[in-house]
Amino acid sequence: MRSTLPPGLTATSVVAASSANIGPGFDSMGIAVSLYDEIIVETTDSGLVVEVEGEGAGQVPLDDSHLVVRAIERGLSETGVVVAGMTVRCRNDIPHSRGLGSSAAAVVGGLAVANGLAAQAGSTPMTLEQLVQVSSEFEGHPDNAAAAVLGGAVVAWTDAGAGSARYAAAPIRLHPDINVFVGIPQVRSSTAETRVLLPEQVSHTDARFNLSRAALLVVALTERPDLLMAATEDVLHQPQRAPAMPASAEFLAALRRCGVAAVLSGAGPAVLALSTEPELPAEALQYGLDHGFTVAKKSVGTGVKWSSGVAVPR
Repeated sequence: MRSTLPPGLTATSVVAASSANIGPGFDSMGIAVSLYDEIIVETTDSGLVVEVEGEGAGQVPLDDSHLVVRAIERGLSETGVVVAGMTVRCRNDIPHSRGLGSSAAAVVGGLAVANGLAAQAGSTPMTLEQLVQVSSEFEGHPDNAAAAVLGGAVVAWTDAGAGSARYAAAPIRLHPDINVFVGIPQVRSSTAETRVLLPEQVSHTDARFNLSRAALLVVALTERPDLLMAATEDVLHQPQRAPAMPASAEFLAALRRCGVAAVLSGAGPAVLALSTEPELPAEALQYGLDHGFTVAKKSVGTGVKWSSGVAVPR
């Protein structure tokens, strides 16, 4: 049985940006970053209205092809809830097409706001594990989605057995001395476009290198931040993507020359830097500013939140 919601109910979700890979952890490690999107849904008698403020305004579709709307509809289906119509308001701070998980945030936020509606119908909301699974199905890989759902730093994996893939993730406790910095350029990039730059096969030497660094990365993030420089080395995706985003590659190299563990954020072009110092070296910071990057210190993002009945004030 499906529950049909009456008009006039409201649900809200707030979801963080995320940075995937963190160097060697390709498609398997991520960290939430304190840039947030907010989604507010109100049930109506009929139809669909989509409003977008901030990032993506005037650029994304305002119909049922909007990623947030698709995620809400999937979430309602998963929880056995039906709405006759709805107004969807998106207030976006996460930059689009920069490698900061804007699509994962849209999906996770949409699923979470569906949970808020389901709670008002007396239906059982999706668990965090279900949110990771369903959002990763949209993404095709779990690193961004899991970080957006759980917050903090995560290790995520895929079980590609018979039938559909199963996605899962586990949080890891980030060392308190680690500070997070994000460099965001004006230029955009598409994950699909940069993924085609990656070879279908890699050598045992490169695979062994990244396996050692990914294992070391967990140690560095949790217990030994002094190992972050070595732990963030990668040979499987960042060098291959560098020609498509030379400014990002050069800024990343400039940070690392200054002793800062910098990586491409997801598929780029944003750059993520991890440091035990409270600020970035002036030389590296100036290099980023001179080359069109907005550089800011961020806290680690929290897991997705949803509520029912009252919109969260901005």
